[in-house]
Amino acid sequence: MYDLAQRLRRFRQNHKLTLEQVAARSGLTQGYLSKLERGVSEPSISTVLKLADAYDVSISELIGQKTSEPQPTINVVRKNERTALNQPNTPIKIEAIAGQRFNKKMNPFIIYPTLENDAKPLHDPHPGEEFIFVLEGEIKIIIGNQTVKLAKGDSVYFNADLPHRIANLSKKQAEVLIVTA
Repeated sequence: MYDLAQRLRRFRQNHKLTLEQVAARSGLTQGYLSKLERGVSEPSISTVLKLADAYDVSISELIGQKTSEPQPTINVVRKNERTALNQPNTPIKIEAIAGQRFNKKMNPFIIYPTLENDAKPLHDPHPGEEFIFVLEGEIKIIIGNQTVKLAKGDSVYFNADLPHRIANLSKKQAEVLIVTA
């Protein structure tokens, strides 16, 4: 993720913030933030969303390689140009599909969820809203205390401040479009 540990430290220093202040803004602990800045831990998507919100920047600006060139009006990302985002302690595969655009109101991802028995516990809530559309396969999503099964072509839209988790129910790999805002 483009030397994310160094980028996080640089963002905090450029904003003239202490770890304590970033912790207060993001809801993360100072210890965890320190581990992220030292490269000892890798953030989950919900953590990246919280940090981008704390610094008032887009996810792409936080994890991407922003240039001083003007941003084009139209950004095309080919399938082989997607930015892979690692999820710590899980085999889940996530790809940013609009990573080259820095100033955006939405953050779209393609997620390939793991099988139900391999799925992580509930994800940390994060600011904003989330839209999920199943491109392939069948999934189960737990949002708060509600469980919803979705098949190809189905979607769900919810407040992302609720804990949530996705699991693949298919025998083949499910493919899911997620948009956060």
